[in-house]
Amino acid sequence: MTKPNRVILVSHGDDPPDDRVHTFLATSGFEPVIRRPFAGDTLDAPDGSVAGAVVYGGKYEVYETGRFPFLNDEYRFIDQCMKRDVPLLGICQGAQQIAFHLGAKVGPLDGDWSEFGYYRIEPTEAGKDFLPSPIHVSQSHWHTFGIPDGAERLAGSDLFPNQAFRHGPRTYGLQFHSEVTIEGFRRWQRAPWAPYGKPGTQTRAEQDALMHQHDATQAEWFYGFLGRLFGQRIPE
Repeated sequence: MTKPNRVILVSHGDDPPDDRVHTFLATSGFEPVIRRPFAGDTLDAPDGSVAGAVVYGGKYEVYETGRFPFLNDEYRFIDQCMKRDVPLLGICQGAQQIAFHLGAKVGPLDGDWSEFGYYRIEPTEAGKDFLPSPIHVSQSHWHTFGIPDGAERLAGSDLFPNQAFRHGPRTYGLQFHSEVTIEGFRRWQRAPWAPYGKPGTQTRAEQDALMHQHDATQAEWFYGFLGRLFGQRIPE
């Protein structure tokens, strides 16, 4: 019997496939399959060929299904993955979508706070197997999620206490962006939407210093996490 090797990547933008999820999949024998429902791509139910799924970050308010009807297709897909025990990772908006699907509140903090840069997160007691010790991770968000009923809070930061959760053994939500390389974060720094000046946002100089100090550590942790979530295959 052929081992599942397709990983469905639900994207909310047009960034090139140069993030760490793609790198892990390409070097670990998986086939990345990109779907962009916001641009009209369909999302089929996961079948026996699907080894996992990732729902990426993006600019969409996850509760605005009337304005963004494609989100309903993504919620059906999330539900199907969870019911079929498919390893599922939500990143930033994707984590907010999983939390919202499970009944948690999603939205901004009081005070218009943001995290844009590299911030220290710390594991909870329940998260020590997920994150053994504190690390700095790349961030770009102003919304947050509540922890859904039945889920475990795994990590938090000073500004946003809910940084990661696990629901069952195979569904994870991460508020942060360890998938983003230095090159990818440079694109964000140059983007017209970069929220410099907002409460909580780091300056460009702070970001540059922290990224070079901490990027390698977050990369090492993230690749290990992906290996535990999706397993390791031998490339054919």
